[in-house]
Amino acid sequence: MPLTEPALPVLDLTASSVELTRQLCDIESVSGDERGIADAIVASLATFQHLEIFRDGDAVVARTNLGRERRVVIAGHLDTVPINNNLPVREEDGFLIGRGTVDMKGGVAVALKLAAELTSPTVDVTWIWYDHEEVDSALNGLGRLAASRPELLAGDFAILGEPTSATIEGGCNGTARVDIRLHGVRAHSARSWVGHNAIHDAAPVLAILADYVPAELEVDGLVYREGLNAVGIRGGVAGNVIPDEAVISINYRFAPSRSADDAIAHLRDVFAGYDLEITDLAEGARPGLDAPLAQEFLAAVGGEANPKYGWTDVARFSALGIPAVNYGPGDPLRAHADDERVAVAEILACERGLRAWLTAE
Repeated sequence: MPLTEPALPVLDLTASSVELTRQLCDIESVSGDERGIADAIVASLATFQHLEIFRDGDAVVARTNLGRERRVVIAGHLDTVPINNNLPVREEDGFLIGRGTVDMKGGVAVALKLAAELTSPTVDVTWIWYDHEEVDSALNGLGRLAASRPELLAGDFAILGEPTSATIEGGCNGTARVDIRLHGVRAHSARSWVGHNAIHDAAPVLAILADYVPAELEVDGLVYREGLNAVGIRGGVAGNVIPDEAVISINYRFAPSRSADDAIAHLRDVFAGYDLEITDLAEGARPGLDAPLAQEFLAAVGGEANPKYGWTDVARFSALGIPAVNYGPGDPLRAHADDERVAVAEILACERGLRAWLTAE
């Protein structure tokens, strides 16, 4: 008997954004396994004549071409961290509970529903759903598009549907990770005086970190809190050997007013006398709230904008010269938790906010 391809999951784009969130979450899409959900999105949008659709690996782009003077990019990632007995999604006490509800299929659902329904928005819109956000940056689908098809990311303003509890969060902090490698001399632990313990040499570095006072820097009206922390420490050879090496991994979250070079220069000042090995470095993004479209968006959504402390893919838009903000349902503190849950009210609020802005209603 010939083998048959498994049926594609069916997405009902006429359903509410809440129900669509449930449908999307129940399609498992742990990083590296986004093909099924990307297939489902392409199939569900194929009949909408107002959208031009592109696919790049497991990234999907759908855009209007109405000849508007301005273009907005609205993006969100399809992948999740690994599942841990938290699918299928269930609804309880006004929340959808399950993997991906916060990070970030609630935002994806809102975008999909609006992409299907808004045939004549006030601006042209490029909708992007992409793969591999939760893993190594080199695999990121949005980064891949920026490198290979930058014209698909072109726009005057961008919104990333990262969880923000349905408020606007401007820009993002940058991030740097460095290793400080400490060297000693191996010896038998019974005769430790003939060796030099590299782990003991970690104490002054840890003292610097413990005493460090993070800066709070105002950038375009938003105050970004920085952070400097040890995020890993390793060393040791055996239970009876004085270790000849210890490595401390340090993560610096820096305000978007600093460049990557500024951040590394600051780290070299803080840890003067130590060699730093840079293992990860990504610039942040300024808030972008002075852009006219951003001001219109803020007025349509209401409330006050806040800073985004973590690094997000808005930085990729910023690097292309496109002002960008984060806006999506879900408490970011719930992201990746085993009891991940999003308030139904926040999904609906984001849909209302985006719909009002894109239709000028």
